Amino acid sequence: MRTVTRLLTTLPALLAAIPAWAQTAAETVAPVVEPVVAAVEPKIDTGDTAWMLTSTALVLLMTIPGLALFYAGMVRKKNVLATLMQSFSVCALVTILWMVV
Repeated sequence: MRTVTRLLTTLPALLAAIPAWAQTAAETVAPVVEPVVAAVEPKIDTGDTAWMLTSTALVLLMTIPGLALFYAGMVRKKNVLATLMQSFSVCALVTILWMVV
C-alpha cells in the first residue's frame, strides 16, 4: 500500500516536469552561429604553448613522486627501492615517447 501511495504521488510530479526538458528548435539559432564560427581562424599562440609545456612539467613533477610513493607503499620493505626505480623509469620512458610521438 505504501508503494502504491508513493507511486501515485511521484508519477504526477514527474509527468508535470516533462515540459521542463523541452527544447526550442535549433533552426533559428544555427544561421546566426555559422558566420561567426567561419570567421574565426585558428592561430598558434606562443604564450599558450609555453603555458601548456610549463603546466605539463608541473603535473609530471607532482605525479611521478606521488605514484612512486603510492606503489612503494604497496610492497614489502625489501622491494621499495625497486618499485620506486620502476616508477621513475617508466615515467622517463613515457616522457621521451610523448616528445617523440
